[in-house]
Amino acid sequence: MRNTALAVAAGFLLLATATLPAVAAPASASPPRAASPSEGTVDAEDLLDALGTCRQISRGKYRTDNGAPANVPVCERDGAVYWTADLDIDCDGVRTARCNSTTDRWFQPHTSFQQSNGKHLNAEKLPFVVVPAPSDTWNYQASGIRGGTVAALVYQGRVVYAVVGDTGPSGIIGEASYAAAEALGIDPHPTRGGTSSGVTYILFPDMRVDPIESHGAAVKLGDAMARRFTDADRTGQPPQREGAGGPAACTPGDCVPTQPTQPTQPTQPTQPTQPTQPTQPVKPVQPVQPVAPTQPTQPVQSAQPGAPVARTT
Repeated sequence: MRNTALAVAAGFLLLATATLPAVAAPASASPPRAASPSEGTVDAEDLLDALGTCRQISRGKYRTDNGAPANVPVCERDGAVYWTADLDIDCDGVRTARCNSTTDRWFQPHTSFQQSNGKHLNAEKLPFVVVPAPSDTWNYQASGIRGGTVAALVYQGRVVYAVVGDTGPSGIIGEASYAAAEALGIDPHPTRGGTSSGVTYILFPDMRVDPIESHGAAVKLGDAMARRFTDADRTGQPPQREGAGGPAACTPGDCVPTQPTQPTQPTQPTQPTQPTQPTQPVKPVQPVQPVAPTQPTQPVQSAQPGAPVARTT
């Protein structure tokens, strides 16, 4: 009897379970992402080791979020500018399937810097870094940083190259594009993604990628600068900056260091001019012979009185 009752009860339980609507499992706020391989040839550990101890160039420190303590300085080492902070997701710029006003409640359809065709950057496709707007704390422009300046992002053993593509609040630091976060293996969702710490942003002043939207060009120039930076750390010689034999701004589609200008060949000395033969002296004009004085005219002999002429009758 007990067994029968249990069986009937179990049957009702199974039937009720089958007719109840399924409840979706809560989505993870930060789903695990596949680790992206590092870009370029420089190891993340070597790059971080080359930074050494922070030489602070900002007048104060930055917050990573509203309400967070101001504890992030901007540092400088051998010409590189860097900081270590969190990573908030910037989805601004061109509207895409993943970056728009529906997915990002703070979405703005523009970026501080534009592509070569005048359009705003595509945060979903282009890895870029956000720098704080100029303030009394730090002015990125005074440090030689512009739109398109090449940067290296380091996180959990991975290196990703990017460009400076946007500006953010003047008192907050630690932000990069959807594409940059995704390349680092960080959840790139604009509202629930990002990471709270551990991202190092390294910017190379006066080194700009042209065109700004070429990620391949950013990788070439960024890797060249990272290699120079780590080599300088080993040799103790600071890397050369643009205008001193170092790599200049990239040309479209190519971002290799510019070859130093070949020295101008010395001009051959001018052959001396043959001396002019002296002019023969002009012979002096012979003096005009004086005209012989005219002989005085002999006086006309007066006629002798003649014999009287016979008068004819």
